[in-house]
Amino acid sequence: MSAAPAIDADLLRRARAARAQSQRTLVDELHALSGVEPRLALRALAQPFGLAVLETADMLAFAPAFDLLPLAQALARRSVLLRTGDGQLVGVLADPFDLDLQTWLAARARCPALAPLQIRLALQSDIQAYLSRQEESARAVDTLLPGAADTRREGKTAAVLSFASVSEAASPAVQLVNSTLYDALKAGASDIHLESTAGGLAVKYRVDGVLDHATAVNGAELAERIISRLKVLAELDIAERRVPQDGSFRVEAGGREIDLRVSIMPSIHGEDAVIRILDKRAMIEAYGALTLEALGFDAASLASLRALAQEAYGMLLVTGPTGSGKTTTLYAALTEIHNGREKIITIEDPVEYQLPGILQIPVNEKKGLSFAKGLRSILRHDPDKIMVGEIRDRETAEIAVQSALTGHLVLTTVHANNVFDVFGRFTHMGIDPYAFVSALNGIWAQRLIRMNCPHCAAPYTPSEAELAGVKLRRADVGDFRFAQGSGCGDCRGTGYKGRRSIAEILTLNDEIRELIVDKRPIRQIKAAAYENGTRSLRLAGLELVKRGATTLAEIKRVTLHA
Repeated sequence: MSAAPAIDADLLRRARAARAQSQRTLVDELHALSGVEPRLALRALAQPFGLAVLETADMLAFAPAFDLLPLAQALARRSVLLRTGDGQLVGVLADPFDLDLQTWLAARARCPALAPLQIRLALQSDIQAYLSRQEESARAVDTLLPGAADTRREGKTAAVLSFASVSEAASPAVQLVNSTLYDALKAGASDIHLESTAGGLAVKYRVDGVLDHATAVNGAELAERIISRLKVLAELDIAERRVPQDGSFRVEAGGREIDLRVSIMPSIHGEDAVIRILDKRAMIEAYGALTLEALGFDAASLASLRALAQEAYGMLLVTGPTGSGKTTTLYAALTEIHNGREKIITIEDPVEYQLPGILQIPVNEKKGLSFAKGLRSILRHDPDKIMVGEIRDRETAEIAVQSALTGHLVLTTVHANNVFDVFGRFTHMGIDPYAFVSALNGIWAQRLIRMNCPHCAAPYTPSEAELAGVKLRRADVGDFRFAQGSGCGDCRGTGYKGRRSIAEILTLNDEIRELIVDKRPIRQIKAAAYENGTRSLRLAGLELVKRGATTLAEIKRVTLHA
């Protein structure tokens, strides 16, 4: 472990002054002013006071004293009371200069004057990770359940989720729904799965593209009430249990509105529900400014994508499975090419993020506005560039191709495993190959790869079986720096934190166009593409493994069938 750096009085004074004017912690301000890594800065702060520094794993070794400092108050004050094995109380906070908080913690701990409260320091993120772990294990119990105050806005139910309303939930079903939503939003989940079982309900979150078990609800009757509660929020028919239903509602959390799409599906044990979380602000908060660099592509991929997106006309297809970041990439490309002098129109289902200065049209099948009908109308609205959320059928594909052939730049997505499978998709739709390749500038296939947690990742040596799983030999990986995470509070025990994009790019030239029109075997098209500079998704992923940024298991999970 590196030695803690010395922090001089002037730097500390400036950091404390900046802290008083911001919402950041003292350690954050020290990091911003000096560049000192936060954990080292915290240890440097602790030394003059003779205080020990705890990390999430250290705190998990103790028992929480929620009887003295309830979880809701601990989250609000960003601190925690712990009990050691011999019953001693320890207060954990992030700022050794916050004497008011130390006094408040001592009062909560009811410590006698002759036995003052023991104080320990921890990063704010470690305290938050510890409390998140405790919340996860105690979800759906009375110490945690957030209530909701329902309002009506634009015909949608807006449930305001907040710890301030912890005791206001009207019933166990309402409490469990609110608790699940709050926890999923805090975990950064993209989807919530509520799966009916013989004995109740299994709750799972999709975080960073992977479905993880969160908790279980016992009791078939309570499970039915939870599904009914979701139906009420989404304005669905609570009496109908035999056919699928789709709806939506809205919650307010953290001062912003978040749209939720609900799918209800009948199953042998009752009904299952999936809630898709559409947080329009999460994209900006995750990536900062919405640019292609922020998505994590390598320099060569960025150059290719920018070249394709800046063409005057033609079609750029982005492909990949659901949840692979296709729409986010197109948003970033549109943001970069939008200069205010061209008309850009999008048609999407749904509009996931509002782009200033761009006309965005939401698909509304119930009102008769499909992709195909909307795209026909867009062409009468004098566009320069068009984004079509997804090509799903022949009619939409034909209009998109014709639009690209008549002087428009069309950016769109289609579901396929890799760039070469796209040709089969359009052939299956009955699109003329000559018109298709004449319109097409390039195809961009992408995946989202989970990255090793920077806090708990450590070097490791893969087994022969792991190497064989991605078709590598020991001789191929002599210069690889393998690493993997062991799991900590920062990464919710997964060993991974955050994702970045990898890409496979096919830029069409005359040779490839001729091969496609002549309906040559895919292996010939692949050979020509690789000779032209196309790099497979697997090779792009292995470049990250080589640098220790992700694992072989992640590459196998994401790219094996690509």
